[in-house]
Amino acid sequence: MTDTGPDEVPRWTRYVAIGDSFTEGLWDLDPDDEARCRGWADILAARISSRRTEAGEAPLEYANLAIRGKLLRPILLEQLPTAFGLEPDLVSLIGGGNDILRATADVDKLARGLEAAVVRLRARGTDVLLSTGMDSSDSTLVRHTRNRVGVYNSHVWSIARRHGAHVLDLWGMHSLRDVRMWSDDRIHLTSEGHARVAQAALVALGLAPDDAAWDDPLIPLPPVPRLERAMADAAWVREYLYPWATRRFRGRSSGDLRLPKRPELGPVEGPARSAL
Repeated sequence: MTDTGPDEVPRWTRYVAIGDSFTEGLWDLDPDDEARCRGWADILAARISSRRTEAGEAPLEYANLAIRGKLLRPILLEQLPTAFGLEPDLVSLIGGGNDILRATADVDKLARGLEAAVVRLRARGTDVLLSTGMDSSDSTLVRHTRNRVGVYNSHVWSIARRHGAHVLDLWGMHSLRDVRMWSDDRIHLTSEGHARVAQAALVALGLAPDDAAWDDPLIPLPPVPRLERAMADAAWVREYLYPWATRRFRGRSSGDLRLPKRPELGPVEGPARSAL
């Protein structure tokens, strides 16, 4: 794989994003259409396309097949074949987070499935962007997944090394340790969180970020009193954890019956949103 220098014009012409809610863009709501989420992959596509058109090249063509709630196996069985049919030269393949939320997740099996998909993509000459999971050590209610995420991340880095893939290093992002980067459900990013991840994706692809301070921490918030934290945790359990557990018990997903938001390749035109 030939690396793209930080100041070079992006070489990719067709980008397909596959995955779950993270790549679909929850909860970065489009101010012009709040029924639609944008997210880091949309921002990344816009930034790549903008740099191409500024250099006199054709705009990037982009499709986003990601659907919230998807486990890794359905992503590979349902979205990956569609991605192949679109003949991209760049694919972001990010999944496994919903699997890892489950205590019975077999992380090594997940990694084997991920690697098999990367092998197929690389055999076609497609560049691949993978991602580590995020560090949940600051979350009192989600950090029980931290050990599983750490093992999965090790697999991701090894897969990338073996097959020449790029890695979006969410685990290493300082800014994502700030609660203001997270939506009320504590699982999905805010608009600013998505904007910062898009900058991390540019860096992962060997491109220069729009702002050198893209991962700088925010000014710290004052400590939250213990009682206030406990009340917020109780509200989170009631409003988010209980509905998620109920859907899982019933064998349902938040993505059931949903279709991809951008199923066909199309040019990304117009100015990209500012970085931060």
